[in-house]
Amino acid sequence: MQSVPRIPVSIIIPNYNYARFLKRSIDSALEQDYADVEVIVVDDASQDNSTTIMKSYGDRILACPRAQNGGHAAAFNTGFAASSGKIVLFLDADDFLYPTAISRIVDTWDAATAQVQSRLHIIDERQRIKDVFPPPELPFDSGDVMPKLLHKGRYQTTVTSGLAFDRSTLESIMPIPEPEFRQGADGYLATLAPLYGHVQSIDECLGAYRIHGANHSVFGEKLAERARWRVTHDFRRMQALSDHASGIGLTIVPSEAVRHDPVHLEERLASLCADKRQHPVANDSRLALGAAGAVASLEMTASLRRRAVLAAWFLSVGVLPRKMATAVLSWKLDASSRPAFLSRLSKTIRHAMG
Repeated sequence: MQSVPRIPVSIIIPNYNYARFLKRSIDSALEQDYADVEVIVVDDASQDNSTTIMKSYGDRILACPRAQNGGHAAAFNTGFAASSGKIVLFLDADDFLYPTAISRIVDTWDAATAQVQSRLHIIDERQRIKDVFPPPELPFDSGDVMPKLLHKGRYQTTVTSGLAFDRSTLESIMPIPEPEFRQGADGYLATLAPLYGHVQSIDECLGAYRIHGANHSVFGEKLAERARWRVTHDFRRMQALSDHASGIGLTIVPSEAVRHDPVHLEERLASLCADKRQHPVANDSRLALGAAGAVASLEMTASLRRRAVLAAWFLSVGVLPRKMATAVLSWKLDASSRPAFLSRLSKTIRHAMG
């Protein structure tokens, strides 16, 4: 009986000043129960002892130190250029994989696959499990997601450490533009990958996504700053999607697509409520965004109850006094900002909505 050849896999760990988490991340990559894995660690000019940790692994990893800090996209580009795997997974240095992660991804792979995505446990700085991302009640989009992507500019996916990509797909969309995606390079990749193949989903947690003290606060100027970044990031993703889609004979109108995207519209509302003077979209109004968000919510592939609750939420944020609307947005966008009773209530509501 002829053995099936193994698919070579590259795990690329981009790191910047995460020495306190880096060993756990590297160890998780080296401890996979799948044999054909290369581990590449890109240090983006860290100022802590990250390079010392990397050197301690010798030739068990391929170390790629960068002379100058370039950000997320630059580290991704450096790591990919050094890699050789047919399947490529970018693992954030503060996250880690479970031992069977790569085996599960390879088992899911087929000839049409451009991307495999999985859920992740959300953990805190001390590795205590707090939740699941994306929440279990939000079903992944799978298969040919291109129609949905072209309609609204987004589909249900996940973050960096829950994504694995086909090498030929990455060769079609990389290098990632570095100034535009200094942060959020995973959003660029996950947006463009479905143009070149199918998305396969694994509805279980294959690793841990760490939320820790470096996360943004959501109050005052920080809420506005975070929302502005996300709105701008969405427009950059949409421009990249439009450029690549036109190259293969497809069309997307970014300004129209984002009006069908509830996630984008709630960030637009947050930016407008928290700091109207620096809001990046001229002529936006809370009432118009709230109405657009309500319509977009009703278009979602979710239970009628969930769609109705979200539509009502958008309408309320559109008409509430600004300070109250800002607080409501904060509570939704960052769980850490919620009063304790509201956190308990929100989990109950989340599960009840299905």
